[in-house]
Amino acid sequence: MKKLIYILVVVALLGAVAYTLNKNKEEMTAAAAVAEIKSEAIPVTLTEAQTAKLDKSFTAQGNFQPVQSLKLLSETSGQIQRVLKRKGDRVRAGELLIQVEDNTMSANLATAQANYQKAQKDLERMKNLAAGDAITKRQLEEAQINVDATRAQLVAARQNQGNTRVTAPISGEINAMHIEVGSYLNPGTPLYDIVNVDRLKLNVKVSESEVLLINRGQKVKVTATAGGAQQYDGTVTAIGAQADPTLKYDVEIEVKNSANNNLRAGMYGTAFFPVADQRDAMLLAREAIVGSIQDPSVWVVKDNKAYIRKVKVGTVTQDQVEVLEGVQPGEKVVQSGQINLREGIQVTTLK
Repeated sequence: MKKLIYILVVVALLGAVAYTLNKNKEEMTAAAAVAEIKSEAIPVTLTEAQTAKLDKSFTAQGNFQPVQSLKLLSETSGQIQRVLKRKGDRVRAGELLIQVEDNTMSANLATAQANYQKAQKDLERMKNLAAGDAITKRQLEEAQINVDATRAQLVAARQNQGNTRVTAPISGEINAMHIEVGSYLNPGTPLYDIVNVDRLKLNVKVSESEVLLINRGQKVKVTATAGGAQQYDGTVTAIGAQADPTLKYDVEIEVKNSANNNLRAGMYGTAFFPVADQRDAMLLAREAIVGSIQDPSVWVVKDNKAYIRKVKVGTVTQDQVEVLEGVQPGEKVVQSGQINLREGIQVTTLK
């Protein structure tokens, strides 16, 4: 009997300990949850878009493209004997790039020259005979036709023989090389990609209101994003006559490269179009922009919670951005502290 009582007492004590431990665990979990909720409130500083006066000068972004570029194709058949220029080399227009085996072409040229000379002599004899009425007029015409035909064959043979010496059609830099010594060519075989970056064109898109402020021949300042934001002088060379599906107009700006060709095709650039007039614009602190100017977003705060939102920007100054779409005047926007934000997270405002 005593043993049973002892066992019951031990069981009761163990139950009490387990209950206490479980209650403490629940209290700790609840406290941790409260602490977690409090810790999720990210401190941020806020700003808001404001309407202000901005001059009508505007910027437009695009990519640099070469004024001249081409894919050089073979115009002859034969095996490559020599390759004189390779990828990365600078070439001048008319400079020899490849020498193709020309034994067959040289033999065809010699044959064509001999046939043409013979046809000319035959024609002279026919003319002498025709003067004495020894041949018919038709025979004389056939002799003339033979001269014309052999002359055409000679021109073609010279062209074919010349095509075994492949020269550069334009000056520039060899961007890609598709052949090697010993390669066998057919007409149309790719040889080189040649790009001339001495002058480039920056292709940008502008709105319908902006395109009316641009003229062909207008001088603009162009800034390359890479290479320390170096500035270049540009000239507007073409303006689109029709808008694209997004109601944007193409504008082409020609830019002279620096002496060491710092600019490269495909680099990103910004053109600044100066306009001596002012307009109303909605401006936002530039540091509020998340991501790049090409794909911008902002964090908007509503009911103390942050939400990411895509925006469309216009003119970009040193410390402000013109907001065209995505934010309304008076809306609270995160200016700093965006790095720790996520959609719908609680935020607190720093003074």
